[in-house]
Amino acid sequence: MSRISFQMNKVGEIIRNKREENGLLLRQLAAIIDVDTAILSKIERGERKARREQIKKIAKALELNEKDLMIEYLSENIAYEIIDEDSAMDVLKIAEDKVKYLRRKK
Repeated sequence: MSRISFQMNKVGEIIRNKREENGLLLRQLAAIIDVDTAILSKIERGERKARREQIKKIAKALELNEKDLMIEYLSENIAYEIIDEDSAMDVLKIAEDKVKYLRRKK
């Protein structure tokens, strides 16, 4: 799955679509990634956030590019954190600058 096809889909939708495309039942994927079926169902419906480790396991199990899925996961978390801020776009720009600065400092 290419990066472009991920755009604007929620992580849960991406997971559900790929799971169904692969012909896996919810309980089958849940068993593969060692999580309760109810939890995976909530993740797919967007009622619960997956943990970083779960995203990695899901990417592997569904043969998704881990980096692309992680980008979607992290960007979704950030977006929901700042969505109600009037200065959300400014926050993102400053955060980008801070990341660049901190990486150079390492």
